[in-house]
Amino acid sequence: MSDYTFSEITPQLLQLSELSKKSSYIDPELYTKYDVKRGLRDLNGRGVLVGITQISEVSATQKIGDQLIPCDGKLFYRGYNVQEIIKGIPKDSHFGFEECAYLLLFGELPTKEQLDDFCELLGNYRSLPPTFVRDVIMKKPSRDMMNALARGVLTLYSYDERPDDTSEANVLRQCLQLISMFPLLSVYSYQTYRHYHHDDSLIIHSPRKDYSTAENILHCLRPDSSFTSLEAKLLDVTLILHMEHGGGNNSTFTTHLVSSSGTDTYSAIAAAIGSLKGPKHGGANIKVVKMFEDLKTNVSDWTDEEAVSAYLQALLNKEAFDHAGLIYGMGHAVYSLSDPRAVALRSYVEALSEEKGRQKEFALYALVERLAPQLIAQKSKIYKGVSPNVDFYSGFVYQMLDLPMELYTPIFAIARIAGWSAHRMEEICHSGKIMRPAYMTVCPRREFVPIGERER
Repeated sequence: MSDYTFSEITPQLLQLSELSKKSSYIDPELYTKYDVKRGLRDLNGRGVLVGITQISEVSATQKIGDQLIPCDGKLFYRGYNVQEIIKGIPKDSHFGFEECAYLLLFGELPTKEQLDDFCELLGNYRSLPPTFVRDVIMKKPSRDMMNALARGVLTLYSYDERPDDTSEANVLRQCLQLISMFPLLSVYSYQTYRHYHHDDSLIIHSPRKDYSTAENILHCLRPDSSFTSLEAKLLDVTLILHMEHGGGNNSTFTTHLVSSSGTDTYSAIAAAIGSLKGPKHGGANIKVVKMFEDLKTNVSDWTDEEAVSAYLQALLNKEAFDHAGLIYGMGHAVYSLSDPRAVALRSYVEALSEEKGRQKEFALYALVERLAPQLIAQKSKIYKGVSPNVDFYSGFVYQMLDLPMELYTPIFAIARIAGWSAHRMEEICHSGKIMRPAYMTVCPRREFVPIGERER
């Protein structure tokens, strides 16, 4: 019988960990010496070109002469400005996400008839296999909804009669089903987690075919299934803004990378989920929310600019919150003067804060939005400027919608599965070579030593 538990870190493991850490160290100076693009970025933070896509474009600079000059950020889906797409969605409609999913997958904006047919198809797919909730989701609920989502996706492979068929039609069928199932996998996993780990009532609402993705999330999550039109509209907008962001973001690149091996859809999407789970990628809005909770605890008067500024300065000096030296929600790897997603979201956030009676909190966010770039510029040399990114406001949106923090990153995945699907289709249809980037080995070659002659 083993004398240690499954999760225990033993003294032996700690000793081996130190050996692993020592052998894994790479001198950062070697990246400069050999001109290796660490993180696939150049010294200015720009991504190294590794592929070509028609799906979306992230624009943050304009070329004037031989120089790239920072400009207000723009995000394009299939050539259409996302801000214009959002403005063009009828005020009484919550089908913006579905319309953009059609655009990403098929390259053109749908007609009214095409959109209706597409929404009907998604509605027909919006269900899980019989007994899946009982046999998969309710068995050993995970404390992390992203892991539960990945497990659900991988298990769907076993329910598919053609899981390894990578023909265009079959992959499209799988992707459309996953787009429809993601809200159910995420919300049902959360409801089960709350029931088993927090003794809450277990309420499972069946999805409605006549509801949009945003409406179904709220319908399935809330015990009484009620929500306002503005709540559904704002959630729909956040889904649109999160559904796609170029081929180079970590999870979408993962989709291309894994798809290039010829593997099945479920494996490729589960890998993308694993990428998005990382706090450097999909979990950033949680950090923003927790940072603001700490700010509100430590600053009694939220309108006091000096007090708020002092707190932000303490953040930068690693004296407050998590001592990381960061103001979360500020800055982006690509955008400089502005993140178009944050710009598009801001007016909706203000409207919902009025509906929810949380104007004072919105005013605090607006104050930090104004003060933070000035303080960051004083602290560090920012070559391209800094501004709020989409995570700055999205966590506050989810708070106002009474969405549990455990679902913040899964909602990102519910949106991004549309982009992942479009990129998987692009990779499958392209039929390119398996991706295999090169790594430079810096370990010296050595002669083999028989085990009896080795020194400790």
